[in-house]
Amino acid sequence: MLPKQVLQKIIQDIKRISGLEASIWNAGGECLVMTSAAAKLLGERVCVFLEDSKMQDVLEELEKETALFSVYADDTPAYVLAVQGKGADVAMVGRMGVSQIVNLIQAYRERMDKNRFIQNLILDNMLLVDIYNQAKKMRIPNEQRRVVFMVEPKNEGDNLVLETLQGLFSAGTRDFVTAVDENHVILVKELESTEDYPEVFHTARVIADTLNMEAMVGIRISYGTIVGELKDVSRSYKEASMALEVGRVFYGERSVLAYNELGIGRLIHQLPQSLCEMFLKEVLEGNATELFDDEELITVYTFFDNNLNISETARQLFIHRNTLVYRLEKIQKKTGLDVRVFEDALTFKIAVMVERHLKYLNAQ
Repeated sequence: MLPKQVLQKIIQDIKRISGLEASIWNAGGECLVMTSAAAKLLGERVCVFLEDSKMQDVLEELEKETALFSVYADDTPAYVLAVQGKGADVAMVGRMGVSQIVNLIQAYRERMDKNRFIQNLILDNMLLVDIYNQAKKMRIPNEQRRVVFMVEPKNEGDNLVLETLQGLFSAGTRDFVTAVDENHVILVKELESTEDYPEVFHTARVIADTLNMEAMVGIRISYGTIVGELKDVSRSYKEASMALEVGRVFYGERSVLAYNELGIGRLIHQLPQSLCEMFLKEVLEGNATELFDDEELITVYTFFDNNLNISETARQLFIHRNTLVYRLEKIQKKTGLDVRVFEDALTFKIAVMVERHLKYLNAQ
């Protein structure tokens, strides 16, 4: 139930404060953590103690050189705490240790309950009345500004993301970190009344930088719109998911993606495949990127990035402006679109994005 590192800290604290050796065993009689290798000799005795505890509700065994204490969860023995020594002092140390373990079990159980609640909430698996009732029971405020972040490791199998984010945001009860599949980690973050989208972007940037520098994990992170009620958290989650998907298709160079800043990419992403194919056939009569070589594509993208400014584009590409004009005229001959004219440049840009969308759909 409890992580081994938590149990290890408990017995280390017992030894540090009382000077007594200690160990913790699970309900199957297996030693989980210990402060002394001598604890391994207690295996048979612990198993007998566990059987007696199931039959007679035995809580303590104090008369031998090592005292044993039952730790119950839901009226069932969950652990056995063994403390070396006997007498009143050992009994007090053992009982305090049991109390600490029981409190931690309860705290972790509440945390797991909240984790399941948040997972069901963002996946829209709950009725509205259940959302309100469970949130009230768990003391989660209903009317509170929140936003959902979705973190995707660039390399599959990077499980450090969940652990790192839990360390950053799960210390209190305001924010929730969970995972709904093995490739994405979700952060539901509460916002102050003074926080808006600039602060949300800053948080996303900090998360990306922290994971990159401390955990050495490359990620993409997206976020949805800010919502005011708990029931709308699922909407922000869906928006963050769409932002990540749209970014994967159209904005591969970005590591932070905001749903409300996807621009035309979001519109194209929602177009049906048949409409996209009709548009491409009408405009380019074929695949957009296959009509051009890499040099031509780099030229036209740089031209767009510089707002159709020929002089600045030529300077960035380290070519003469006449060479640039020649390349743009080649594109015009292939497509019938003069990308030096705004309307044709817009048509060309949309055509390339539509083709990317089609390739993504076909790959899916």
